[in-house]
Amino acid sequence: MSVDDSDQGHAIGTGGQGTGVSGPRVLVAGASIAGPALAHWLRRRGAEVTVVERAPELRPGGQAVDARGVAREVIGRMGLDPAVRAACTDTAGAHTVDADGQVLETFRADDDGGDGFIADIEILRGDLSQVLYDDTRDGVEYVFGDRIAELAQDADGVDVVFAGGNRRRFDLVVGADGLHSELRAMVFGPHDRFLRHLGHALAFYSVPNEFGLDRWLLEYQDQESGRSALLRPIQDATRAMAMFYFASADFGVDHRDVAVQKVLVRERVAGLGWLTPDILAHLDDTPDFYLDQVAQVVMDRWSSGRVGLLGDAAFSSSPMSGQGTGLALVGAYLLAGELAAAGWDPDAGFARYEARMRSFVEANQEIGRLNARSRDVPGPDAEPRPDFASEWFTELVGRAINGVELPDYAGVPDSAAPAGSPIRSSAKP
Repeated sequence: MSVDDSDQGHAIGTGGQGTGVSGPRVLVAGASIAGPALAHWLRRRGAEVTVVERAPELRPGGQAVDARGVAREVIGRMGLDPAVRAACTDTAGAHTVDADGQVLETFRADDDGGDGFIADIEILRGDLSQVLYDDTRDGVEYVFGDRIAELAQDADGVDVVFAGGNRRRFDLVVGADGLHSELRAMVFGPHDRFLRHLGHALAFYSVPNEFGLDRWLLEYQDQESGRSALLRPIQDATRAMAMFYFASADFGVDHRDVAVQKVLVRERVAGLGWLTPDILAHLDDTPDFYLDQVAQVVMDRWSSGRVGLLGDAAFSSSPMSGQGTGLALVGAYLLAGELAAAGWDPDAGFARYEARMRSFVEANQEIGRLNARSRDVPGPDAEPRPDFASEWFTELVGRAINGVELPDYAGVPDSAAPAGSPIRSSAKP
């Protein structure tokens, strides 16, 4: 396939072309968290980076995500600790309650040194995405409203055809486009080969804060059905984030068909009790509804030639682990560092990245599976619920939070300044 930048179609922008940049050209698919985090480190290591995102702009709101242990260290090394903390939810802790709202158990944000059930750094996914975008926008080319339609790689690079019609050539391509990664399906095979459904579904959306939330998360769990409803505070005190967990042995709903998803939510949480009717009353008018299966991605390899995967696209641990964001941030640091340390040789760089990350990922995925199992509906054939008070589980949590080395990459280029000339986005969120 030949590459002709003069082809008619959606203009992708300069990308630093013609500016004398000598670093490798890397295309990253996905502009949520993993993609911009990788862009930060690739740029600092000397690469010329393009991030393509199929959505027309950054997606606001979303689930609250956490950074614990080594993930907090990565945020510090990025120089983003003040910006991230300024955008945090400022949640003081969590109460589990009964159907009448009586408190059963309390967890504080400063438990376990800030690495507990409610992390010291807790931020809405969309707010963290915005922080990462603001940090990288002047040195990274962002392309919104487009996606990779075709790619073909050879020994020296990857030819990419975008859905908008443009054609470009890159040295490396990385998919950071989430659980339902289009790039993964294109290069590695169909989704069902890698997705592991954990038997549950998760829905969340913002609602007016008519519940008197003040820095404390509230969660009600129905032990008999495995369902739960949750309300959490966000920075905008006039609103709150609502969430539902419910069992779903099979999940055949299109992850983009919002109307059908809302019908499913109403069916599955009917009769749950607590504040569920009041939360459901806002389902039709919420601006940011989301529903998807609770699932993991399990792959033998996260790379193929010059194409690699990062974050949920490669190793989703599911929301049940509470560590998806941490895996994305740590993975971005290691992937950029190992590629640069290998002189941008994809075979060596991708292999070392996988070797460093694999056991860390597996520990977090095990926690995700255990937490999902703890919510399974009781029955004669059900596995025993995990003993979270046991010593082995404490050891597993330690490995899931801090069980990976962060090399200093001495001798590898590291500049906080943008690589090449400033680059403007082709669309402004």
